[in-house]
Amino acid sequence: MKEKDIITIMVIVFFSAVISFFASNALISSPKNRQQKVEVVEKIGADFVRPDEKYFNNKAVNPTQKIQIGDNTNTTPFSTKSQ
Repeated sequence: MKEKDIITIMVIVFFSAVISFFASNALISSPKNRQQKVEVVEKIGADFVRPDEKYFNNKAVNPTQKIQIGDNTNTTPFSTKSQ
């Protein structure tokens, strides 16, 4: 390598270091700008508020009960065999 090539490489390295320094400062935010506020969640307690008696009482309809319409004795309704 000639002395002129070494000087050219050193100049290119210097300018690329300066350009990358300013580009990184422009693209990467500072720690001061990276602060974010979050919502504070209330502590969960053991207290439970009873639901409204208008809707939740002993006389209300139980939606989890099985409803059967008519008398169906077929135990395999999706089989390919017909009865």
